[in-house]
Amino acid sequence: MMQTAVYRILAGALTIALIACASVAASDPLLLDSREIVTKFGSELQAELKQGLAHGGPAGAISVCKDKAPQIASDLSRRSGAKVRRTSLRYRNPANAPEPWEDEVLRQFELSSSTTDSTSPPEYFAIADDGSARYMTMIRMGPVCLACHGESLAPELAAKIDAEYPHDRARGYAVGDVRGAFSVSWPAPGAEAER
Repeated sequence: MMQTAVYRILAGALTIALIACASVAASDPLLLDSREIVTKFGSELQAELKQGLAHGGPAGAISVCKDKAPQIASDLSRRSGAKVRRTSLRYRNPANAPEPWEDEVLRQFELSSSTTDSTSPPEYFAIADDGSARYMTMIRMGPVCLACHGESLAPELAAKIDAEYPHDRARGYAVGDVRGAFSVSWPAPGAEAER
């Protein structure tokens, strides 16, 4: 049975239980490592996106999300021993479709998003009896993201996205919406992470 604790880092420090809840110390090493990993993922991806936007505008950002983001996730997975990725309920790349547990957490993030401080996204952290662990933190839509994920896209950009992602579901967002989440899955001690 999964022991689950959900931490929402808010001004009011609200805590929500997604499944049967057992308290996990805020200093749990896997929780701290997960936070560090997604911080690295976010900062590396943001740097790549800024560079892509500077050199190719929104079209340059598409190649970053398509090629660079999976490489960053792969590098972090290899270095940490965890499975690191991005996921969303409305994904652009089918490879980023959520696993069932991620789907549940993403739905909880969406339910709680109207009461969540946009500067401190909610987190999810759970440790199973076998020692494996799962972590997610929400990704919110920022203003710069609207060029590729907003309600109306420039026709040439929409055509490029359609060519790269024929089954795109990642449009129609507004600033502050839940875009998706960073996800980290730790294997049980002695097991290897599925990548």
